[in-house]
Order: sequence, then C-alpha cells, then structure tokens
Amino acid sequence: MDIAELKKTNRGELQNLLAEKRDELRTLRFKASERQLKEVRRIRSVKQTIAQILTVLSNGEETTHASSVQTN
Repeated sequence: MDIAELKKTNRGELQNLLAEKRDELRTLRFKASERQLKEVRRIRSVKQTIAQILTVLSNGEETTHASSVQTN
C-alpha cells in the first residue's frame, strides 16, 4: 500500500491493517532467524508500511485535535 491509499482508509481499517502487518513482521523475523526466509528485504518493506500506518494514524489524531481546538 502506498501512503495516499493509507490516508483514504478509515481509522478502524488502519488499526486492523497495523495488527496484520505486525503479525506478518513477527512471522518474517522467525523465518529469518531459522534461515527459511528467501526475501529478507520483505522485512524492510513491512517495517516501512508499519511506520507509514503509524504516521497516518498520528496525523489523524493531530488534525482531529486541532479542529476541536479551533471550534472552541
């Protein structure tokens, strides 16, 4: 997923996707430690996706907070 798609996704779906990606990262790390993983670079891309999801989630909180402050 790219960042533009993540920005369009609602908060609940982002949290579900985050849980899936963290589980996938855990699985990939186990496979890498057992030398069963052929695509080691996949770990990097999953970590990047997790960071993007967390960024979108935190930016959403900031804009929600900022809009509530402006209305008060």
